Amino acid sequence: MSTTAPPAAATRPATDPLRRTSRAAGILYLLTFVSIPTLALYQDARRDAGFVLGAGSDSGVLLAAFSEVVVAVTCVGTAVVLYPVIKRQSETAAMGFVASRVAEGALIIVGVVSVLTLLTLRADVAGTADADPDSLVTTGHALSAAHDWTFLLSQALMPAFNALCLGYALYRSALVPRILPTLGLIGAPLLLASDIAMFFGLYDRVSVAAAVATIPIAVWEFSLGVYLTVKGFRPAAVAALPPAGSLR
Repeated sequence: MSTTAPPAAATRPATDPLRRTSRAAGILYLLTFVSIPTLALYQDARRDAGFVLGAGSDSGVLLAAFSEVVVAVTCVGTAVVLYPVIKRQSETAAMGFVASRVAEGALIIVGVVSVLTLLTLRADVAGTADADPDSLVTTGHALSAAHDWTFLLSQALMPAFNALCLGYALYRSALVPRILPTLGLIGAPLLLASDIAMFFGLYDRVSVAAAVATIPIAVWEFSLGVYLTVKGFRPAAVAALPPAGSLR
């Protein structure tokens, strides 16, 4: 009499910890794009000399400031999430990526503080009897200029260094299709050249030239965010990474 062995119990596949990491990094990268409307929302505060005296609405400026805080937090978040993976390919690149992301987030917060200070002057000082309109306008210009410079150093300059560090590690490891980090490695020097031009006053950050120079980096970051969210790291490349405890 033959007996049939009972079917083996189905086992649930183990969850890949790097899949959670890649998904979290992708979502954080996509969240950094909430700052896209900020240039338009800040125009009243940047261009209107009477803004600090109460002209125009401050709701758009508040929304832009809040979105920049979100960007600062998500910038640091991408570095924290990706660091354990990237350091298995290159400790130097991983540290550079974290440092540039933290610097970017910190400078963004400094710029937001400048804007919020401008709004405080507008709300609490401009309407008082002893307010000096000329002094307020001068102070408003100074705070607006402070935000412009922190924007140049944070959301324009730091992404170039981010792309060089992260792009190098991802290209070497092939954790994602190499066309993605290639976009970052090509866009980084273009963006850096544009930042230098803006630094020396050749054109404004809202000019066509500045916008064109940011396209490769923007495409790199957005496509990386989408790929990591939807697909995750390539399994063969993950398997080829050195053990977590080893450094290169």
